[in-house]
Amino acid sequence: MRIGELAAETGMSRDTIRFYEKVGLVEGRRLDNGYRDFPAETVAWLHYVKTAQALGFSLNEIARHGEELRDAPDQAVALSALLADKIQIIDARMAELAALRAELAARVDTGCPLRPQPAS
Repeated sequence: MRIGELAAETGMSRDTIRFYEKVGLVEGRRLDNGYRDFPAETVAWLHYVKTAQALGFSLNEIARHGEELRDAPDQAVALSALLADKIQIIDARMAELAALRAELAARVDTGCPLRPQPAS
């Protein structure tokens, strides 16, 4: 499948696919005429990449976990574990943000908000 067909099937731009190829997320072979040729399963993989990005996974995480998922005996179980891990990361980040918000709120209307606050 050539890059234009792949772009049409996935709703991604050719530039995005070229970038994904450059960073190793997809692999196409070069035809004699210089065109890229991608296997048909690349469509499903790029849909996975797009969904994973929408769920907050970075491209590095997607690449790393993609290899793990391909080798997993039960991909659904492995993917569920990755999602559970991501939830823990998000929960920790939300707790950090809540603490930061509380710190900022405590400094509002204190006269000099950047002065060190006394320990509670």
